[in-house]
Amino acid sequence: MCNKPGKEKFYITTPIYYPSDNLHIGHAYTTVIADAIKRAKVQRGYDAYFLTGTDEHGQKIERKALENGKTPKEYVDGIVANIKTLWKLLDISYDDYIRTTDERHIKVVQAIFKQLYEQGDIYKSEYEGLYCTTCEAFFTELQLKDGCCPDCGKPVEKTKEEAYFLRLSKYQDWLIDYIEANPDFIQPVSRKNEMLSNFLKPGLNDLAVSRTSVNWGIPVSFDEKHTVYVWIDALSNYISALGYGSEDTTLYDRYWPADLQLVGKEIIRFHTIIWPIILHALQLPLPKQVFGHGWLVINGQKMSKSLGNVIDPVVLANKFSSDAVRYYLLRAVPFGSDGQFTYESFLTLINADLSNTLGNLVSRTVAMIEKYFDAKVQVPNTYLDVDKVLINLALATPAKVTARVNELLIPQALEEIWNLCDHCNKYIDMTEPWVLGKTDEGKERLKTVLYVLAESIRFIAVLLAPFLPNTPGKIFTQLGINETNTQNLDSLQNFGILKEDTVVQKGEAIFPRVDIKAEIAQLNPEKKEETKPSKPEKKQDENKANTIGIDDFAKVEMKVGKVITCEKMENSDKLLKFVLDMGSEQRTILSGIAKYYNPQDLVGKHLIVVTNLAPRKMRGVESQGMILSALHMDDNNEEVLTVLTVADAVKNGAEVG
Repeated sequence: MCNKPGKEKFYITTPIYYPSDNLHIGHAYTTVIADAIKRAKVQRGYDAYFLTGTDEHGQKIERKALENGKTPKEYVDGIVANIKTLWKLLDISYDDYIRTTDERHIKVVQAIFKQLYEQGDIYKSEYEGLYCTTCEAFFTELQLKDGCCPDCGKPVEKTKEEAYFLRLSKYQDWLIDYIEANPDFIQPVSRKNEMLSNFLKPGLNDLAVSRTSVNWGIPVSFDEKHTVYVWIDALSNYISALGYGSEDTTLYDRYWPADLQLVGKEIIRFHTIIWPIILHALQLPLPKQVFGHGWLVINGQKMSKSLGNVIDPVVLANKFSSDAVRYYLLRAVPFGSDGQFTYESFLTLINADLSNTLGNLVSRTVAMIEKYFDAKVQVPNTYLDVDKVLINLALATPAKVTARVNELLIPQALEEIWNLCDHCNKYIDMTEPWVLGKTDEGKERLKTVLYVLAESIRFIAVLLAPFLPNTPGKIFTQLGINETNTQNLDSLQNFGILKEDTVVQKGEAIFPRVDIKAEIAQLNPEKKEETKPSKPEKKQDENKANTIGIDDFAKVEMKVGKVITCEKMENSDKLLKFVLDMGSEQRTILSGIAKYYNPQDLVGKHLIVVTNLAPRKMRGVESQGMILSALHMDDNNEEVLTVLTVADAVKNGAEVG
C-alpha cells in the first residue's frame, strides 16, 4: 500500500446509479451519507477518496433511448448531466465520477472478462429462464413472487439464448467461510444473515454474465456477438476508476481495497456474493466492509415514479437549502433501516432542530454580545462550576462524534452535536443573561456566560462541517471568526480559542422558521390512501378483574424511544403520528393524544414504548407499538394526559422493566 506520508487512507464508494430521468430524494440518500462520512474522515486527517458514478448499459436503457428517439449514449448523457447538477446542489464532494461508458472502464471490463474466461472461471453455455429487464437479473420460477420479479415486483420475460456463465458455485464454500471468519464484512448483521441463509447455504447457481440479445453494452473482446452482462460490467467500476489494469495504477495501489462500500439493501446480494467472488477469482483483496442500508419510504412503500410518490430533492434544496435536506437524510433515518419521509416531518425537523435549537442559539448569543458589549467578545478570567459543566461537555463532544462516525451511526453523531446545542440553550435558561445585564456586577458575570456560549457555538460549527457544509461558514461569520486555524478539528482540543474583542455581527436567520401548513399546501404532498374506518374497540367490562400474574407482565416488552418526528394525522382530531428512534430500528406509532399535545413539543423527547404489541393499521398507517401515558386530573379538576418520559441520558432502545 502506497499511502500519502503521515495519512491513513480511506476509500468509500456508493453504487453507480442506474440513469433515471426521474430523480427523487431516495436517490440522494446513499450519496449524502457517503459524502458526510468522507468529509468527516478528511476533517480527521484521513487521505479520503470518494467514488460515485452511473451504470449506463443494458436493455432498459436501450429501450428507453429508442422511446425518446435518441441513441443510448445521447440518452444517458442528458441524464448524467442532471445527476451531476443534483450532486452539486447537495454539495456532494466526490473525487471521481465513473461512467461505464468511459473508455477507461470498458478496457478494464474486457480484460477482466477475458482473464476469468482463460482461467476457467467463465464458460459458454445456453441460458433459458426468466429475465427482469428492470433489475437486469435472471430468476427461477421458485424465486418469483406472485409470478413477478422478487426485487421490483414487475413482470419477467422468458428468454433463451447462448451466454457465458461465471462459476459462482465453485466459490460458494470459500465465500461462506470468508463471511463467517470476517463478521464485519457485511453490515448490518441482518444483511449478513440474509445472504448466508437465503442465498449461500441453500446453494449458488452459476451466473449468466453475457447477452446476445442486447447490443447496448461492452462487447466481449474475443466473441463480439456477446455483450458483457450488467454485474461484471457495473461492479468492476470500483477498481477501474482507480486505474486497475491500466498503465497508471497509482490510485489503485493507494486506495484499494475499499474501506467502505455503501449500497442499498436491494443490491446487497450482488455486492456481497458476485463481487467478492469476482475479486477472489482475480486474486484481488476484498473490500473491508459492505454496508446495506434501508430505503427512504412513504407510507411503507419505496419511492417510485409508477407509484406516484416521489419527492423531488431539487425543489426541497432550492426552497429550504441543501443543508436542510442533508440534515433530514442524515438525522431522521436510522442508518441501516428504512426511514419514513413526509413533508410534515421534514418541515417539523427544520423548525425544531435547525431553526429553534441551533439557529435561535446562535442568534440569541450574538444579539446579546451586541447589546451588552458593543458586539465585542469578552474573555473571562474565571469559570464557575455551571460554566465548567458546559465547557467539559464541549471538550468531550468531538471524540463522541468521531466514535459515532467510525461506527457508522450518523444520526447518533448528529445527536451528540445537538446534545451540546441543547445544553447551551439550557445554560442560557440557568444563567439568565437578561437579568445579569441589568447591573454592573451582573455584567461582569455576563462576560463569562456569553464567552462560554460563543466558544461552545464555535465547537458546534466545526463539528457540523462534514454534515452541513454551508452552515458553519454562516455561524463563523456571525461570530467574527476568520482564521482557518480556529475552524478545524484540532482547534477543539482546547476551550478558549476565541479571542478578546472579536467582533460579532448578527445576520439573517441561519434557518428561518417555516409555516408548515402553508408550505405543505404549496408542495402538494402525497395523496393519502383511502382506507376503511377501523372498527371500534369493545369496551372492557369495568367490573371485570384486571389483575395479571408476573408471567403475563414479563411478556410485555418496553423500550425507550426518542421522538424524531411527530405530526397530526390528516382527517383525525385524535391521532398523532410518531416516528421514533429505537436504537437499532425506527418505528411508526399512532397515538390518540392530539388534544393534549402540540406535536412539535414532543420532538426530541425520550418516551416509553410497548414494542411487542401486535401492529394495528389505522387510517392506512400501521402503528407499531404503544406510547405509555398517564391520564389524571389537575388542580382545577380538568383532565390532563402526560406522556411518560425518561432522562435524555438513557440510550434509545434501552429496555424498561
